[in-house]
Amino acid sequence: MSQKPGKKIAPIPMSNNVSVVDLIDTYFTAYNSARLREACQLLTKEVFQEGVTVGVSLSGAMTPAGFGVSALAPLIRNGFIDWMICTGANLYHDMHYGLGFELFAGSPFLDDVKLREEGTIRIYDIVFGYDVLLETDAFIRKVLQAEPFQKRMGTAEFHHLLGKCVWEIEKQLGVKNSCLLATAYECGVPIYTSSPGDSSIGMNVAALALEGSKLIIDPSIDVNETAAIVYGARENEGTSAAVIIGGGSPKNFLLQTQPQLHEVLGLEERGHDFFVQFTDARPDTGGLSGATPAEAVSWGKIDPDELPSAIVCYTDSTIALPLVTAYTLNQCPPRPLKRLYDGREALLNTLQKDYLAVKDKPASEGNDPKAATYPCGTPVKG
Repeated sequence: MSQKPGKKIAPIPMSNNVSVVDLIDTYFTAYNSARLREACQLLTKEVFQEGVTVGVSLSGAMTPAGFGVSALAPLIRNGFIDWMICTGANLYHDMHYGLGFELFAGSPFLDDVKLREEGTIRIYDIVFGYDVLLETDAFIRKVLQAEPFQKRMGTAEFHHLLGKCVWEIEKQLGVKNSCLLATAYECGVPIYTSSPGDSSIGMNVAALALEGSKLIIDPSIDVNETAAIVYGARENEGTSAAVIIGGGSPKNFLLQTQPQLHEVLGLEERGHDFFVQFTDARPDTGGLSGATPAEAVSWGKIDPDELPSAIVCYTDSTIALPLVTAYTLNQCPPRPLKRLYDGREALLNTLQKDYLAVKDKPASEGNDPKAATYPCGTPVKG
């Protein structure tokens, strides 16, 4: 072999005091362990750095298992997550912890008929009382009747107001470790939901509509605000990162910000600069939402020049997320909080101004260089 094709695999017997960093850097040598190692190294060396705006999408039942409190909240507090897109179910079950309710580790092989008779809910091997759902629903309905909720709003504002209420309850109860919603409120991290009606939170919003509530969740606000965040990420030579936990609608909602900018609004873009995904889905069955990084390039979702460093780790997110969090907290100093929630209006105003400036003006007229000059979704770089 005339040239070494990569780093030599030199197995070392594992000690009884190996750290998480040594474990990943030294012993995650091949297959998806190597992809997880590459993801951890890319995140800590390039993504979780100054000038990068990090968006995270979350799907799958992660928060019932406690990962909202144990893994995502620490990443937010240390400035590594700037904005999120999350399923409503994850936010709903995350609230159980903020409201002081108890969930338990059980078994996936319990008798579900018996559980139903006993008033016990099962999420695979997580179990908790049916009253947890009822009391969480009651809390949601009560707070949503307050005046601040009686208007049309996007899900970032909705979750910010809801997170404030949960945060206040945590303080009253003496909850030591804040849940995801309360932490995001405290740190100014906007959280969006791509399908606001698809959860118990949305179900309670719908119930209140039958009572005459004026609360209306407007998805168009979310589409424009998320696009504005990504558009603003490029200011001062900044970059945009997409970190995807699972797949589903949140993944596509994160990635579609780029086609929204260049395909729909006609603003020049090049796709996200970083793409890291943890998933157990396969692309050949149609189950890998938003597809692979290479396929995403054809949509203009990912910068083609950055494709070689895009990483997909095919593994269980419940394994990957705690490892990534531990590795990151060990390797990276905290970043200043961007508090993008507070800057949403300014970012949206910039997006609207630039969109209206290039709207209905063909590039041949020599208008603003922000205008798109391509017909197929592949951005033209100046």
